[in-house]
Amino acid sequence: MKVILLKDVPKVGKKYEIKAIADGHALNFLIPRGLAEAATANNLKKLETLKATDATEKKVQADLLAKNLKSLEGVVVEITGKANEKGHLFASIHTDTIVAELMKQKHLSLPTEFIKIAKPIKEIGDHEIPVLINDKKASFILKVTATK
Repeated sequence: MKVILLKDVPKVGKKYEIKAIADGHALNFLIPRGLAEAATANNLKKLETLKATDATEKKVQADLLAKNLKSLEGVVVEITGKANEKGHLFASIHTDTIVAELMKQKHLSLPTEFIKIAKPIKEIGDHEIPVLINDKKASFILKVTATK
């Protein structure tokens, strides 16, 4: 059975992809949970309009974020965590934690996909966090301190 995925489904596919799925899996799991719908002619037409609106919304959001990149320059976000004597954190800091603290402390909303760190942060100290939106770059400082 051919279905249109309405959301990202692990081990099946990404949002708005058309996939050939076993009938039982589609009828008993994907469709009842709102993860997919049958790939009929009407649904395929609706898919094209959904893709177009989704693409324009993402472009508008990215353009707004790119204009607001200047507000990120010079921002310092502080996070505390448990660390050993050498300054290594017991739990690493990921992009979702950084975004949450940025929103909490500075009231700046930023999707995690625009933060470009090579790996999670595992040490205390000051870290420069690069942000890349539509080939425009900015950065802010993440100050990681050990809890006492």
